[in-house]
Amino acid sequence: MRAGAGDDKVREVTTWRASGLFSEVERSAFEYAEKITITGGKVTDELWARLRRCFTESQLVELTAAVALENFRSKFNVPLHVESQGFCIIG
Repeated sequence: MRAGAGDDKVREVTTWRASGLFSEVERSAFEYAEKITITGGKVTDELWARLRRCFTESQLVELTAAVALENFRSKFNVPLHVESQGFCIIG
């Protein structure tokens, strides 16, 4: 939210496909995050081409690392019952 995302936009992250609030860059990032999060998900040539138009190589590495870190946290924290510590309460 520090980067300028308002409350309405944050609330619509889970329905990003149907929302009109997200840019092509944001939609591409969401789709990429989904593809690399779902086991067996494939990043198509079309998606990769879109990503290359939206992001530099360094940005793609950073985006991939950020998604991978969140995937790690979800696989690590959930079974160990590690809570959010109240830093990000959305509701």
